[in-house]
Amino acid sequence: MFHRFHRVVLMSTLLICLLAGHTALAQTWRAETVAEGLDHPWSIAFLADGRMLVTERAGRLRVIEDGALRAEPVSGVPQAFVASQAGLFEVLPAPDFAQTSMLYLSMAYGDRRANATRVVRGRLVGNALVDVEEIFMARPRQSTPVHYGGRMLFLPDGTLMITLGDGFNYRERAQALDSHFGTIVRIHADGTVPQDNPFIDDPQALPEIFSYGHRNVQGIVQDSASGRIYAHEHGPRGGDELNLLHAGRNYGWPVITYGVDYSGAMITPYTEMPGMEQPLVDWTPSIAPSGMTLYVGDAFPKWQGSLFVSALAARHVRRIELDEAGQPVAEEVLFDELGERIRDVRGGPGGSLYLLTSSRNGRVLRVVPAD
Repeated sequence: MFHRFHRVVLMSTLLICLLAGHTALAQTWRAETVAEGLDHPWSIAFLADGRMLVTERAGRLRVIEDGALRAEPVSGVPQAFVASQAGLFEVLPAPDFAQTSMLYLSMAYGDRRANATRVVRGRLVGNALVDVEEIFMARPRQSTPVHYGGRMLFLPDGTLMITLGDGFNYRERAQALDSHFGTIVRIHADGTVPQDNPFIDDPQALPEIFSYGHRNVQGIVQDSASGRIYAHEHGPRGGDELNLLHAGRNYGWPVITYGVDYSGAMITPYTEMPGMEQPLVDWTPSIAPSGMTLYVGDAFPKWQGSLFVSALAARHVRRIELDEAGQPVAEEVLFDELGERIRDVRGGPGGSLYLLTSSRNGRVLRVVPAD
């Protein structure tokens, strides 16, 4: 368990890394602009034929092909509810995309009075999404345009994990199992519920729930070698968390947190409570974690096996070094020279890292070795 003492040690290690090695690290990479002029790009995915797919929060799915952004968005994408943080979120190709052409999209759906996180799937044929069907809708709906989660992850057994949020005004519901607020859910690719989900036999719980007590989860990744699943979530003013996920566990929000409310008021006097998980790392002050990848490429050997967490408020990416047990042992700040709010970070073809900058003129950047 990574308690407060260890977090202090980690921050000291980070400071040492910054003072001793940041200049050297900056000389080892360069960033190339792959595409620009995107309206708050939210996620990126890579296809085996070399195409890249990018979502824009404004509701468009774009294709980068032969090094250029296609002018026309993909047609057939269902309309998303777009307001504040609401919009189109993740695009995720099915594990068997080469055979099925199936894509999964997460988005906000509804209107200002009643909206929720929705997941649909459809086949990408040419520049069109066809045979679109809904496979998940969070319930109940919310009347706020914020805190949707929206990240997705396929597990080796073919099931799909979807991260959700607490809707901001509904944070107490994150401790209840009769709603999807503040949860991570697990479903089959067709939307049905796996019979080994942790609350499948609880008549008071929604059967899709995998874990609960979350605030707004916007990063999720699995280490394929160990099977460990990591997720991170936005705290309020401080208290951003990196967690190791386990089925059926309670991650504490809002009963425990290392953050305070935006007004500075205390949310809870507790940072620990029996039966509630401690984060591997908490970031106070907040960095606003927004995306995550586990680097397994060859282009940057020293980064092998590290988690990379993109950050909006902090305008950088954190590299988190893990030990053999999967515990964080050091952090480094990268790419702050760009001065950009970073929405997503992904490992891509050839061992490159890809970054999405969050603005009305957002860019797709490819990070490659300097030489």
